[in-house]
This record gives sequence, structure tokens and C-alpha cells, in this order.
Amino acid sequence: MSSGSVPRFVVAAPSSGHGKTTVATGLLAAFAGRGLAVSPHKVGPDYIDPGYHGLAAGRVGRNLDAYLCGPERIVPLFLHGAAGADLAIVEGVMGLYDGATGHGELASTAHVAKLLRAPVILVVDPKAQGRSAAALVHGFATFDPDVRIGGVILNRVGSERHEEIVREALDEIGVPVLGCLPPSDAISAPSRHLGLVPVAERSAASVATVRALGELVSACVDLEGVLEVARTAGGLSDAAWDPRVAIGDPVAGRPRIAVAAGAAFTFSYAETSELLTAAGAEVVHVDPLRDEALPEGTAGLVVGGGFPEMYASELSANEPLRAAVSQLAASGAPVAAECAGLLYLAKSLDGQAMCGVIDVDARMTGNLSLGYRDAVAVSDNALAVEGQRVRGHEFHRTACSPPAGPQPAWQWRAEAAEGFVQGGVHASYLHVHWAGAPQLARRFTQFAARLREAA
Repeated sequence: MSSGSVPRFVVAAPSSGHGKTTVATGLLAAFAGRGLAVSPHKVGPDYIDPGYHGLAAGRVGRNLDAYLCGPERIVPLFLHGAAGADLAIVEGVMGLYDGATGHGELASTAHVAKLLRAPVILVVDPKAQGRSAAALVHGFATFDPDVRIGGVILNRVGSERHEEIVREALDEIGVPVLGCLPPSDAISAPSRHLGLVPVAERSAASVATVRALGELVSACVDLEGVLEVARTAGGLSDAAWDPRVAIGDPVAGRPRIAVAAGAAFTFSYAETSELLTAAGAEVVHVDPLRDEALPEGTAGLVVGGGFPEMYASELSANEPLRAAVSQLAASGAPVAAECAGLLYLAKSLDGQAMCGVIDVDARMTGNLSLGYRDAVAVSDNALAVEGQRVRGHEFHRTACSPPAGPQPAWQWRAEAAEGFVQGGVHASYLHVHWAGAPQLARRFTQFAARLREAA
């Protein structure tokens, strides 16, 4: 089966809180448990849900963000991720029709469903509703005639009688109920200040949660009916995204680029490493919580997002690696740090010593910085050229003092610049999906290759 014809559907909801992640993860686990090769996808910039998806499906969860990557790349990126799959499941974001603020339907679940020509299975929590739940579904089904609701899965239904009332009302409007899940606190994943706790931090507990979700969905959802809905998806004729095509000719020299991993740095898109590899780099991984040295021959370092504030004391205690990172940065090697990476390169985080690469102190705050950003590179650096525009996402509850260095990284507000550029270091709060700007990977690899040549 070609990825262009793979059966697929989108899991959506009227709003956040109805149980999209519960249902999507449970469906992935249930179908994988039946021996299907299931490809997991997530609408939007979120890093955490794809971790649960990947654990359930046994293959990497990938993001489909029309704002960060452009609508024209959604189908190619989907086909890239779904290659060889028997079924693809796409979890939506927020409410079905909620997208990038001020941009209409852009980056909404509905927008992505239409681009993928995929039916939608709507997850509805009918708490404190009876027949009104059908009116809600009817509104979502008719709001945009190009969005096709293939069925509903009811979540956290209080009783058999409650289920009967809602089912009867949905039958009146011709929308099939594909499943009905009871309340189950035992399978809820723990959360913290930025959402669910990432899979990498929970290990055995994550596996148990995903297994329980798969068992619940297998028992309570008509999986054959769901497959029938998935098979109604339209064909896709686009070519699959290929990082080698996006990059062009690879850089000579095969520089070794380390990418931070482990429980403190779980936020990363799979395409980042794929693009670096396509650009000619040898990608290796380093866990700042456990490894006391960078991989031998490291000529560049990428430190993505995560929760370093939860591990500040452990990161601080790993003095040998902090010294190695500082030494690498001082050598002029390219170092790209996003959000959590910025905190790790700082002098301190909540009073704990960090790498001291940049002259900044970071701390947790009670304020959430969240949203898409249109950013412009302030100057030439190891990641971007002056004036280059990218689209990114900001998501944190920390603050840096000062908020920017003498040479900032990006500007997205008219009144202020953000981030730090010094030597080969580029550190910022902005998360960028490199599939939307593949030239970042090529430029970064070029800088690493030059360092290796000079060594």
C-alpha cells in the first residue's frame, strides 16, 4: 500500500479537555496490538503527545503544523511519516476549528484534515449533557461542509442510561457512535506546568499507561467501524517529503553533531536529525543528565526544549559535561539552543550553576509565554542569515535576565529583540520546526564542517 492511499483519520474534539490524547493514544495502542503498522501524527507544535503516540505505535510520532511548516508541506510530511504504514492516526489540537490566532483556519485541526482529505472522528465528553450533545456534534458537522465527521467516540460517560440518551440523539442526526469510554482515573497521565509529563520521564509508568489505554479502547470502541471510517479517506498524489531533496547537496567532511537527549531534553522534532543527516552530518546523542563528556570529535551541538527546571540540580551536578559544553562553545563551534537549551547554556537556572556559555541568569516564573511567532534573524550567525524569516513557537514559564544579549538572535516584537548570538552560539526561546526552514540545518552543518577542517 502506498502512503498516498493509507487509511487514515483525524481525532478531534469540540475543545481541549474532551480526551483527544486519551483516545488517540488508546487507538494507536489498540491497532498496534492487532499487528497493524500504525503511523502516529499530531497537529500543532506540541512535543509531548507525540511521545505517547510513539510509545503506543512503536514508531516515531510526527507533527503536522501548517503554521510552522506551511500548508504546502503538510501532505508531503504526512506521506514521509506514514511510509509503510497500514493505518495513520492524526491527533488534533485544541477545538476542531481553532487555529493560529488571527489567521482564520490556518493550522487548525480542520485545516489539516482537509489538506489530508481525511475523515474526522470527534471525541465528545457529554458531561452534564443529554440530547444537547447531538446538537453540539451537529454544529461541528455542518460548520464547514468540507470537513467530514465520520463518527463520534464518547468519553467519560457517566452511566448506561446516559449513553443511551446520547446515542439515540446522535442516531437522529445520522452520526454513528464508534465507542463509549467510561471515566477512568487509573489511566490518566500526570501533568505539570506545561502539560503532560513527557514519556521519557516516566519510563515504566508510561508503558503501563499506554497499555491500559489500549486495553480500554479495545474493549469500548468498535475498531472495525473505525477502520471503515479510515478507509474512506481520499487519495493523495503529492510526493513524500525527502530531507535530501529539501537540503540539496550535502556538506563535505561529515562533521559530528551532537543532539541533546534524555529526560531533561525531550522536545525535538524527528525531522531535525533527519535534515542534519541529509546535510552531511553524523548525528549522535548526548544526555546531559548522565553523560560526562561530549561524544569524541563533536563539532556542533543542538540542545532543544524540555524541562531542565525539573532537573536543575542534576544538570548542575554534572560539572564535567557543563565544562565540555562551555569549551565547545568557546572554540567557535556552532551551538543551537532552543528554550530549555537556552536555560542550560545560561550562568544559572533557579540559582543552580549551568554551563555559563552566555551571561544570563534564568528563573521559573508564574507567567506563561505561549504562541506562534513570526521571527526575523537580527544578524548573520551559525543558524541563519540576517533578515531571514522563520515561523516558530514560544512555550515556557521561565524568564532570562537580561532577555537578550548585545547581539540578539531574533526579533518578533517591534519593541524588543530576543535571544543571544555570540561566536557560534545561537540561543533563544523560539522553537523552530526545521522542515519549514531546512536551510537552518544546512548552514549549521556547514559551520560544523569548517570547525572540523580547522581542527
